Amino acid sequence: MKAVSTGIKAPSDEGVVVLHDGAMRMAGIPLFGIVIPNITGLFGHLDVQHLNYWLGYIYFILLSAAIWHGNRYLMFRTRRRFTWFDRPIEKLILLVFNNVFYTTPLTVAWLCLWYRWAGFPTIDWNAIFTVALINVICVLFVTHVYETVFMVKEHENEQLAKARLHAAKVQAELTALRNQIDPHFIFNTLNSLTHLITTDSGKALRFTENLAAIYRYILAQKDRHLVPLEDEMEFVSRYLDLVALRFGQALVVDCQFDKAQKGAYLIPPVSAFVAVENIIKHNELTVDDPLVVSLTIEDDAMIVRNHIRPKKSINHSQGIGLKNLDDRFRIITGKSISTITHDGAFVVQLPLVAMNN
Repeated sequence: MKAVSTGIKAPSDEGVVVLHDGAMRMAGIPLFGIVIPNITGLFGHLDVQHLNYWLGYIYFILLSAAIWHGNRYLMFRTRRRFTWFDRPIEKLILLVFNNVFYTTPLTVAWLCLWYRWAGFPTIDWNAIFTVALINVICVLFVTHVYETVFMVKEHENEQLAKARLHAAKVQAELTALRNQIDPHFIFNTLNSLTHLITTDSGKALRFTENLAAIYRYILAQKDRHLVPLEDEMEFVSRYLDLVALRFGQALVVDCQFDKAQKGAYLIPPVSAFVAVENIIKHNELTVDDPLVVSLTIEDDAMIVRNHIRPKKSINHSQGIGLKNLDDRFRIITGKSISTITHDGAFVVQLPLVAMNN
């Protein structure tokens, strides 16, 4: 018999549960068709020397197949109408009703024909009653197995669907957050470029070249969740070159960790840049009294610290910088960034991911 796959609508996000039960039917149908007649005495006086004895096995296997496939069909029909979650009582009653009132009449009629066809003088009603009872019990057991398998598969499908939905949601959130970075960065750099164009065309040209190199980095890392800290710091260094073209030596960044430390950690791309860029956006920069920013690594986190010199006015601030950064860190690393204001200093703590994790 060829194995058949049956797709059944199930109350899950996947919509369809596919059951591969061909092997179970090929083993179960002959087993019941051979064992039950022998233990209930349906062969009577027939022995291996009688042709009807061997034909009887075929006859009873056909009965087993008719009972199995008929109840299987009824079970699938029931599944389309009821589930164990919305109407369990109705489903249980319908399953038992279908099993009993399909299996019993079929068994009785089939066995009555057996006694006539095999040449028995009388019908053994006790044997027929016993076989009908055993068949009903076996059908209920097999139905229970089917329903258990279906529930397990539905649960697995539901968990898989939830996992896929969560992954899609996270990816959509990351895409949205990354897309917020680009306009924010462009707006600030265009302001700087506009100023340089009107004051120093040579610096404006170098600024444009550096800006193109920086934007290539942003595009290259757009689909990556984590990058080596060393790459990120090189990107920050290029960004600081742009700042120097615009503000001269008004900003001093003191990076207090070495190359070995940079090579030991990963960080979400463009995140250190956002932290530094946020400082420039919110603080006054003057050449006479440069703003000092220190970068350190403490307890698997990058610490970005600066003295607070609030600007008198901040134009076009939409408040998406650090909030965007915190959202990205929570999605990618499972940890939030922290911000602290203490003794006139503003401190941002960015969790790092060790390379060996």
